[in-house]
Parts: sequence; structure tokens; C-alpha cells
Amino acid sequence: MTGAETFGALSLVPPLLAIVLAMVTRKPVLSLFLGIWSGAVIFTANHGVPQTLSWLVDSIGASTFNAKIMLIVLFLGAGVALIWRLGGANALANAVTSKLNTQRKVGVATWIFGMIWFFDDYSNTAIVGTTMREISDEVNISREKLAYMIDSTAAPVATFGISSWVAYQLSMIQEGYEAAGISAGSAGVPSAFGLFLQSIPFNMYCLFAVAMVGIIVFSRRDFGEMLDAEHRSATEGKVLRDGAIPMQSAEDSLGEVLTDTPQLRYFVVPTLALMVTVVGGGFYTGINASEAGAGPFEIAGNAAFVDALLWGTFMMVAVALTMGVASGIANLDEAMETVIDGFGMMLTALTILVMAWTIGTVTTALGTGIFVTNIAENIVTPTLLPVVVLLASAFIAFSTGTSWGTMAIVTPIAVPLAWSVGGGTPELLPVAIGTVFSGAIFGDHCSPISDTTILSSTFTGSDHIDHVRTQMYYATTVLVVAATLLTVWGATRITPLVLLPIGVLTLVGLVYVLSEFDANRKGVAATRSVRAGSRSISDDD
Repeated sequence: MTGAETFGALSLVPPLLAIVLAMVTRKPVLSLFLGIWSGAVIFTANHGVPQTLSWLVDSIGASTFNAKIMLIVLFLGAGVALIWRLGGANALANAVTSKLNTQRKVGVATWIFGMIWFFDDYSNTAIVGTTMREISDEVNISREKLAYMIDSTAAPVATFGISSWVAYQLSMIQEGYEAAGISAGSAGVPSAFGLFLQSIPFNMYCLFAVAMVGIIVFSRRDFGEMLDAEHRSATEGKVLRDGAIPMQSAEDSLGEVLTDTPQLRYFVVPTLALMVTVVGGGFYTGINASEAGAGPFEIAGNAAFVDALLWGTFMMVAVALTMGVASGIANLDEAMETVIDGFGMMLTALTILVMAWTIGTVTTALGTGIFVTNIAENIVTPTLLPVVVLLASAFIAFSTGTSWGTMAIVTPIAVPLAWSVGGGTPELLPVAIGTVFSGAIFGDHCSPISDTTILSSTFTGSDHIDHVRTQMYYATTVLVVAATLLTVWGATRITPLVLLPIGVLTLVGLVYVLSEFDANRKGVAATRSVRAGSRSISDDD
């Protein structure tokens, strides 16, 4: 008997319980664990074998793939901590901010800096938020606006870069393949990395979220509660509203920089070591796994990027540690203490990672994906599939506050559904994966219990609820545009490469229309420009 035939509707209990508990308790890790526990109770009743802790162990040690991802996350934390304490992040900030004297210039620098730091969303919020906070205060950018720019160039950028996110997403694709009972290479099914590449154009929320930051920055226009925050900051010089409770300072979490004369090489060299090792390692493994004369996409599809990312993150740590000790900035004890602190910074990510893997194991064991597929395939059409997966992922991520946990819950359901609705062909697999990632990150952006949203508030010194409330207007606007275009794709099958520019132009129009409407309604200026060191209301144009 299949898991679906054995457990039926009971297979829905673990993910639904995790969602409901997260909404009530606002504790995503505990909620995910209790969801896992409920799955073990259901499974044990039928098989008589306690499963909760076994599933947790299996999720970590059933294959070396998951162990590699855990090491990647730890090495990223250590590398980021070393770069910070050696002054590399400060040196980069000094290099790019010395001539920034308007809100637009500071905003553009923050936007670009956020896209450059694509290795990890945690380190992105920590490094970019901390380095840009002082200069943004000088030009009267509200802390809410800074937190938005940081948050929307963290996970959306990490989901495409050389990062722990990509490694995790590859593991989720493999989970989906296992749940659907399909394997790469069969019936034209691409490898996990090949499917990831194909899913990028359908990950419209993330693409549009990054573009939206640029549109807001260049237009100098805002709407919703962000308009109120920016008007207050520009006219009153208050980067925080009266009564706001800013989150703790970043320095308390990352530690003090060990040098008074930061040098850019402590950022550039470890980062280049990471990038060169990952690209070189990917090429090396791809060439070895491909036939002679293979093209670049085939080589990339066959590359062991998880292995390459593991080598690269280790090299990043090794190079940064060696440079710090050899230069005398840090002694060996300080360097190793920083490495351990970097590991500690990633403990929350690792906890969510293990919980996410395990609830994916639970839904697979209980046949949740098969059960939902059997029901939904008679309701969900190929036209509706993209928007249904997008909105379902968005709701779950908002409820649980974790995009990774959402991917673990939804991917083992979405992949079998896309395979079934697509008639046993891989045609709809890229759109299913892209929309899962999109919805998960949208919900994460709007959830007050999201770890990355909390970190964005923390490292920018923003009031957390103010950040959530102001960002929600922009995130929802982006989601509506993405959902509309995905529905158009479902109905027409027009290439998403045509729809993406249309979406960006639509966002530009919406920003202008909504900012003018909201500004006229509130009786304030729709645009503003304040120069560094000047807090004069005359600059509010």
C-alpha cells in the first residue's frame, strides 16, 4: 500500500498543525517540531515504531548531501564573521560611501551592495545593514526604508547566488523528485541544478522584489506607511518615529572590529577565493561528469555545485583566517574564537534546516504529496497551477515565518502535482519550483516571526513592527504583479522572458500612480531628496 492509501487525510495533519501552531505561538521551530511529532504519532499507530527522533537523525545523516549543506552554512557564518572582524566589511563601506551625499546615491549603493553580497541572507542583513546605517542616517533615510532595502536584497538575491540558499533549494528539488517517484534523466527530467536554472524566470516575486527596490530608489517615490516614515524623516530629521523601539545593535551580535585601519583586501581576497573555488570546482566536476564535447549548459547541469560550494566556503574561511593571523590583526586565539562565533551565528539557520528536512521526510512518509495530488489534479488545471502554488506557499510562509520550512512543506506536494497535472512530463516542474520559492519568500517578507525579517530590523536598528508594516505594502504590490503574470503564462504559455520586462514596467507605473495618489491624499510631497549632513526641510521637494 502507498503512504496515501494507508494514511489518507491524516497525512495532512503534520503540515497543517505546524501552520496553525506557528500562527498561535509565533514559534516556528517549536511548531515544526510538533508537526513532526504528530506525524510520528500517526506513523507509529500504524507501524508500532517510534519515529520522531529517528526521522530527525535520518534527515541529517541519511545521505552526505545534507551534511555537506550543514557544513556550508557553518563555513559561511565563519567566513562572514572573519571578514567583519578583520575590517573587510567596513573597508568596503568606506570605499563605496565616501561620495554618497544624497538619498538616491545612498539608496543605489545599498541596493548594489545588497546584490553583491549574495552568499547568504543572514550575512547580507548583518553586513549591509550595519555598514549602511550611519550613512543613511546622514541623508535622513528612515530606518524603515533602510530595513526594507536590506530585507528585499537579502533572501531574493541569495536565492539566485552562490549561497546556502541555492544548496538548500537543490536539496528541496531532490525531495520533490523523491516524493513524485521520478529521477533525473528519466522521461526528460532535468537534474536538480538544471531544474533550478529553468525555474529562475518563474521565480517572479524574487526578481521583481529586487527590481522594486531599484524603482523605489531611483524614483524617490513611496506610498503606504513608508511614505509617512520618509516624510517624517525628511521634514523632522527623525529616522525613527516617536515611541519606536529599535532592535539591538549589530555590533553586539558580530563583535568589535579588530583594526582601526580597515583594508579592502580583507573583503576582496576571501570573497574571490570563495567565488573562484566554487566556479572552478563546478566546472571541474561538470566536465568530469559530462561526455566529450558537452555544451556549457550540460556541463553546468552535471556539475556538483554542492561539493564546489563546500570547497569554496572552506577556502573562504581558510584564506581569511590566514590573512588575519599573518598580518597580526588577530592572533590565532582571536581568529579561532571568531570562527566559533560565526558558527554560532548560524545556529538558528541550522535548526530550521533540520526541522525543514524532517517535516519533508514526514510528508513523504505519510504520502501527503500523493494524497493532495490525487485530490487536486481533478481541480487544479495547468492554467491555475502557478498561482495556486504561489499563494499556498505565501500563506504558509507568512504563518510559519520561515521560507525554508515552507519549501520543505510545499515542494514534496508541488512537484508531484506538477508532474501529474502536466501529464507525466517535466513541462510544469520549473514553474512549480519557481512559484514555491516565490511564495515562500513573499510570506517570509511579510511575517513578523520571520528570522530574516527580524534580522533586517536588528541590523538596521529599526522598530521591528514598523519594518513589517511598511514593507508589506511593497511586497504585496510585487506579489500581485507576479501572480497576474503567472496566470497569464498559465493561459498563454508565452515565454516568461517576455513577461518579466512587462512586470518591471508595470511596477514602475504602479509606484508612480500609488505614490501620487497617496501623497495627494495625505497632503505631503511624493518625492524627496536630502543631502548628507543636512536636515533642512527645504530639501524635501
